Amino acid sequence: MDYDRILVAIVDDDAGVLRALGRLVRSLGYEAVTYGSGEALLAAVDTTPPAFAILDQHMPGLTGVETLKKLATLTPAVSVAVITGLDEPGLRETCLAAGAVAYILKPVSQSDIEALIEKTTQTTD
Repeated sequence: MDYDRILVAIVDDDAGVLRALGRLVRSLGYEAVTYGSGEALLAAVDTTPPAFAILDQHMPGLTGVETLKKLATLTPAVSVAVITGLDEPGLRETCLAAGAVAYILKPVSQSDIEALIEKTTQTTD
């Protein structure tokens, strides 16, 4: 797989989590771009469309699932995982019904992120 061509967008309002996930994704050989809000990702998606996105659920402004729904209308081919440190009844089902390929509780593991990106961005060349 050509990792240089796979762009992963990471969205989280916690700067520490954002830096850590960015480093993790880059350490796996992917290109990463980070955003502090769902709105920032949506504003950039036309010029920087990701193949995969990791969205925090609980953020000021748009939540992860709200961002997911808007992102799906702008770039339907992107695969999205929603992550959260605060699980709520029905949230997993809501995220998956909205099109998320995964719903993961924080802290996320390197193996979880790596497996998700590889599984959802494989091409059939």
